[in-house]
Amino acid sequence: MNETDLDRIYDIYSRDEVMRWLGGGSGRMTDPAQAAERVRSWRDRYAPYRDRYGLWAIEPRATGRAAGSVLLKPLPGRDGVTPTDDIEIGWHLHPDSWGHGYATEAARAVLDREFAGGARQVYAVVMAGNEASTAVARRLGMTHLGVRTGWYAGAELETFVLSRPD
Repeated sequence: MNETDLDRIYDIYSRDEVMRWLGGGSGRMTDPAQAAERVRSWRDRYAPYRDRYGLWAIEPRATGRAAGSVLLKPLPGRDGVTPTDDIEIGWHLHPDSWGHGYATEAARAVLDREFAGGARQVYAVVMAGNEASTAVARRLGMTHLGVRTGWYAGAELETFVLSRPD
């Protein structure tokens, strides 16, 4: 990971317009040095899953610069920490990359891989009012299940699900 990548990570995860949709902004970076710490944290968190789960950069070929990230992971339960058997797909993009289809394309590739590996269903959880992420979930063909509170320490989240194609 080079300094340019770390600068971009900081630029994405320090922005209110991005972080307001991720835990209400509680993980917003306030110091550029936090980018390297966050990358280490992500690597450590997903290492036991042997590349099944993780957070990966979305890098459009045309720009050569990260547009954001896509993630696949077990949803944390009501305590906000303990992984459940439910799998989450998510995406976080820099505002200069919104509206280009990057989140949909990246999420579709990750979903295809997860379903090919045998997963039966994958969820997306979206904070109320996040119309852009709701639109991505719908473009992916996900079904809206309404508001659920069983994950992320009981937060009220719009929930979408996609089942493996038969």
